[in-house]
Amino acid sequence: MARERAPRAKQQKQARQKQQKQAEQQRSKRGKGSLPGGTGTGAGAGTDAAGGPEDGAVGRGRSRRRGDRESVVADVGGGRAELVPDPDRPRAWTLLIDGAPQSHVDLDDPEHLGFEYQRRIGHAIDLLAPPGRPLRVLHLGGGAFTLARYVAATRPRSTQQIAERDEALVRLVRAELPLASGVRVRVRSMDAREALGAVPDGWADLVIADVFSGARTPAHLTSVEYVAEVRRVLTPGGWYTANIADGPPLTYLRGQIATVRDVFPETALIAEPGVLRGRRFGNAVLVAAALPLPVAELGRRAATDPQGARIEHGTALRDFTAGALPVRDATARDSPRPPVNAFPG
Repeated sequence: MARERAPRAKQQKQARQKQQKQAEQQRSKRGKGSLPGGTGTGAGAGTDAAGGPEDGAVGRGRSRRRGDRESVVADVGGGRAELVPDPDRPRAWTLLIDGAPQSHVDLDDPEHLGFEYQRRIGHAIDLLAPPGRPLRVLHLGGGAFTLARYVAATRPRSTQQIAERDEALVRLVRAELPLASGVRVRVRSMDAREALGAVPDGWADLVIADVFSGARTPAHLTSVEYVAEVRRVLTPGGWYTANIADGPPLTYLRGQIATVRDVFPETALIAEPGVLRGRRFGNAVLVAAALPLPVAELGRRAATDPQGARIEHGTALRDFTAGALPVRDATARDSPRPPVNAFPG
C-alpha cells in the first residue's frame, strides 16, 4: 500500500502545482495593462506608513461579496477606488481605480507579486544587490505599496520613501491593507518630481517610477530633465526602473526609451512580445543604470514568468526606438490614454 500511495501523492502534488500555475496565469491576465503605483504623484502627509489609520473620512463602503469577503469601495483623489478580494488567496486583494487594475497585495505573502509588471520590477530588486542586503529605495507612486512591501520582506532593514499625492487612497490602503509592523517606509504628500527634488544627491540605491493620474503618466515625469533628477539621487551603482504603458504604434514607449538613454548609458526594456510588436496595449518595464546591467539573468527570469517576457538591450534596443528623439520639458505630453478594452474584467 505504501508503494501505491507514493505515486498517488506525487500525482496530487503535480495537480496542485498545475492549478497554482493556472491561477497565476489568470491573475496575470487580469493585471495586463494595469497601471499601478498610485493614481497621482504623491500622498501621506510625510508620516510613517506603517502606523495606524490617519484621521479623516475616507468614505468607505462595502459592496459585492467574493467568498466570505466583501469588496471595499471608496472615493479617493484619483476616482473610485475598489479593493477586490482575490478568490485564490485568503488575504490578497486587487486595487482598482475607476475599474483599472492598480496593485495586487497578499498580506500573508508580501513576496508574492501578482501582476506581471510587478514581477519584472521584482527581478530588478532581487538582482541589484546580493540577497538580503538592505537598500534605500524611492518609490514615485505608491498604489497599495506592493513593491515597498516586497522590498521590506526580501531585504529587511531597507529604508524606503514613497511619494503618493492621493491622501485618501493612502488612508484607505493603510486602514484596509496595513503594512507589517517595524517596516521602514515613509509616505510623503508631494508631487513625484517635487519629492525627487527634495532627495539628497546619491541617496537612493533604487528609484521605482510607477505613476499614473487618470490612467496616464503625467508629462512632467517623462522628460530628460526629470530623468536627470533621477540619476542625481542615485548612487553610482544605483538603478532606475519605470513602468511604462503604451500601445500601437508605440510612439510614446520609443520616446521614453530615447529619453532614458539620453541620461543613462545602460538601458534595458522588458515586455511581452505582443506589446513589443505593437499588437496590444500593455506594460513595459524600463531598467537603467550607469554601470552594466545583468541583462542575461534579467532576461532569463522574465522569460520564465507565467506570462513570459522578452528583454531588449544594446543595439537591439537602439533599433527598437526607430530614431525617436528624447523628450524635453517644453514638449512633454502625458502618456497615451488606454483604449476602453485595455482592462478586461
